[in-house]
Amino acid sequence: MNIASVIVDVPAKQTDKAFDYLIPDKWLDIIQPGIRVIVPFGPRKIQGFVIGTKAQSDFAKLKEIIEPIDLVPVLNKELLELGHWLTESTLSFKIVTYQAMLPAALKAKYEKKVSLAPGVKPAELPGELQPFFISNTAITWDIALKSNLERTLHKEAAKGRLEVIYEVKERLHKKKLKFVLPLLPVPELTSELGQLPARAEKQRELVSYFIANPSPIELRKLNELGFGSSSVKALASKGLLEEKDMEVYRDPYEHREFKRTSPLPLTVSQTAAIEPILDTIENNLYKVFLLYGVTGSGKTEIYLQSIQEVINRGKEAIVLVPEIALTPQMVNRFKGRFGDLVAVMHSGLSAGEKYDEWRKIQRKEVKVVVGARSAIFAPFENLGILIIDEEHETSYKQEEMPRYHARDVAIERARNYNCPVVLGSATPSLESFARAQKGVYQLLTLPSRMNNHAMPSVEIIDMREELRGGNRSMFSRTLLEKLTDRVEKKQQTVLFLNKRGHSSFVMCRDCGYVVNCPNCDISLTYHRVNQQMKCHYCGYEGRVPTTCPECSSEHIRYFGTGTQKVEEELGKILPTARVIRMDVDTTGRKGSHERLLTDFMEGKADILLGTQMIAKGLDFPNITLVGVLSADTMLHLPDFRSSEKTFQLLTQVSGRAGRHELPGEVVIQTYTPEHYSIVFAGKQDFDLFYHQEMMVRKIHKYPPFYYLALINVSHEQLMKAVSVTEKIVNYVRSRLSNETVVLGPVASPISRINNRYRYQCLIKYKRESSLAETLKNVLNQYQKEAHTGLQVSVDTNPFILM
Repeated sequence: MNIASVIVDVPAKQTDKAFDYLIPDKWLDIIQPGIRVIVPFGPRKIQGFVIGTKAQSDFAKLKEIIEPIDLVPVLNKELLELGHWLTESTLSFKIVTYQAMLPAALKAKYEKKVSLAPGVKPAELPGELQPFFISNTAITWDIALKSNLERTLHKEAAKGRLEVIYEVKERLHKKKLKFVLPLLPVPELTSELGQLPARAEKQRELVSYFIANPSPIELRKLNELGFGSSSVKALASKGLLEEKDMEVYRDPYEHREFKRTSPLPLTVSQTAAIEPILDTIENNLYKVFLLYGVTGSGKTEIYLQSIQEVINRGKEAIVLVPEIALTPQMVNRFKGRFGDLVAVMHSGLSAGEKYDEWRKIQRKEVKVVVGARSAIFAPFENLGILIIDEEHETSYKQEEMPRYHARDVAIERARNYNCPVVLGSATPSLESFARAQKGVYQLLTLPSRMNNHAMPSVEIIDMREELRGGNRSMFSRTLLEKLTDRVEKKQQTVLFLNKRGHSSFVMCRDCGYVVNCPNCDISLTYHRVNQQMKCHYCGYEGRVPTTCPECSSEHIRYFGTGTQKVEEELGKILPTARVIRMDVDTTGRKGSHERLLTDFMEGKADILLGTQMIAKGLDFPNITLVGVLSADTMLHLPDFRSSEKTFQLLTQVSGRAGRHELPGEVVIQTYTPEHYSIVFAGKQDFDLFYHQEMMVRKIHKYPPFYYLALINVSHEQLMKAVSVTEKIVNYVRSRLSNETVVLGPVASPISRINNRYRYQCLIKYKRESSLAETLKNVLNQYQKEAHTGLQVSVDTNPFILM
């Protein structure tokens, strides 16, 4: 097998296939599927992934692989196959899908080193390698190549004595700390102890310490135990001890003690829900469960006990939670139950921390991964369960190539491993619930809260009536009374605002002019901190005008409400209330998200004010009131899922109240109180909402009755964008059946972003065998025109139609 099939790092149609390269003899044992290599490609050297090896090629003249980047595969066999499936299902390039499976640190510019594995001494290595590692724990890859020792290095890596480490320039440095370790085995240390003079009391104590604990210890910890640096240095000069910089994992949670928890007794309904899951684990069966339980019904305990069963069988688990919102509390729960067996992957970690967590998984040091979307690609090789919490969340869909949905990837991986997938939610997505109703998924329900606590009572306030009654404040009279009452009773309140920024847009009250972005067809958002107008699409920034550019009127004002504005108003009407604000601006810094939530939990504030990120997963005993200031901002977006998203959000936010002993109340303020998504969210009735929304979806031919595919075209010239979209629509119509609906060409809801005009075509279909091929042809055809600035993209399961 001296020929490798390599997918090269050139994301283009022409290169989206395996290229054959000769494997030089010295690397025959090393190069295997899943390893990254450097290969000559035209005039340049680029990275590629080996996807297979073979003995013959159809090409007579093959170039040689320049060098391997890895000693052991970064992608296992299952992930390589998953990449192939992902390429087909999302119409992406193979190289893009493989890179999506790796942490960012492996994609950057890196310097490669070979280092001793933790706990391995140079003496344990073959003779020819020992000189390199006596004075260093790591050598650079260049030294390894020049010394022609790759084969030996590879063998030692396969035995786990050596490992390749990527020190990414500018991006990533291994974290090193000073350690002290004994240079002699215990029997020799014991005889040396007898030779030490009696007056060297501290040195004798230190040697005795290492006889009892012969493993390396951090110098700082030795100092804390009362051993000074002078004793260490004296013993080092005698050749008994050694001071050494050793790599430690960056642990994002190193300063936190996790209280160990034990499994809780299950309620009757929890037992009924967990039994089918445990049954599939026991019998190695693939099955998808939809765990539909109201907020506070104890879904997490079911996850934890199912995972315990999987770990008992020597297998591994992946738990996905929506982006940053859920991590701190979720991490507490999982680390509390499984301790160091848990790796955590989410966007709040630095590139280095993510890389270290990924390596723990790859080295099989952990059994459970808790993370956001990309954690679905964790390099486990013996999966026993995959869990997606809050499965209705749209953040599980990736919006750039490869445009995958984590739920689909989870289901595909579960098929490969014959294990269950559990999708959990208090407000399942319509697609999942419809599948459960048809029996494609098995429905498990938790109809009531733990300890049978009542669901919070919900009051819907019509803000139009408030205006008519002369109340121009953003707080209705009812909400203000309840807020005041909670502050007096020392109970906590969550105030939820359905957006970000200070106030949404700037408008002239005389002529109606709205300040828009010059590059995009969308109004600029006003940020008060630096008196700036910002475009949230292209990043354009401008000053706030003092007079209207159209009619020169001075009545140009901010409209809408943002979190900063609400905070100001709260300061005026409730000066004694302590407020914590959580939005994009206050949680930008690393760790700030967790710090703010901890402060709130410890009672350092009365009111938690925030946007989407506070809607889910918070579980604090003292919250008795939830106020929703603007229920309908999402209802009016051009998106067929807007009613569903509004219902889910309102139900999730309401679920933060009264989860413990104190009863909860919810106040929802809206300008459209008669809309069914708001009415049913008020009643917390998912079933009624489901039936109403399904009727709407059926009439308009939307999922779950039809599948969707969206083709986006953008170009700097309007006419070019229109004509290309027209050609695509005509071609697609000619290839597909009459039952399929092809809409377009039409301008996208945001018709210009960054001075590029955007047009689209929406396809609604039920069964369409030639669709994948048709869409591939479209992409292939227009890939050739990419150099003219034309961009054509296809999303086979769009979540954003803007």
